[in-house]
Amino acid sequence: QVQLVESGGGSVQVGGALRLSCAARGYTSPPKCMGWFRQAPGKEREGVAVLDSDGRTTYADSVKGRFTISQDNAKTSLYLQMISLKPEDTGMYYCAANAICPGSDGARLSRIWFPYWGQGTQVTVSS
Repeated sequence: QVQLVESGGGSVQVGGALRLSCAARGYTSPPKCMGWFRQAPGKEREGVAVLDSDGRTTYADSVKGRFTISQDNAKTSLYLQMISLKPEDTGMYYCAANAICPGSDGARLSRIWFPYWGQGTQVTVSS
């Protein structure tokens, strides 16, 4: 059973930066598809960034140029570097994993494709 544990959230001012981490454990082989999702109060959980085992990245339009998803060489940790943060980036950020990634970018950013989830880490951006 894959277990995902997020860390690195916090409170920052507009324009600030944070780096989220996700430790993956309990798998027999590393997940080939991992990503970050976020959920603001009263809103649906949305895809932020996804990375597959070939290194292909997919980003939501709202974070392109500001967020960078990466993984360590051992594929045991997933990261999300966030810069130029905005108030609309506020929310609970979740790490997610699946054995494989869907083919299309749109599908990759859909939560329905990910069976494994962490508990989330809160990011708050204040003006």
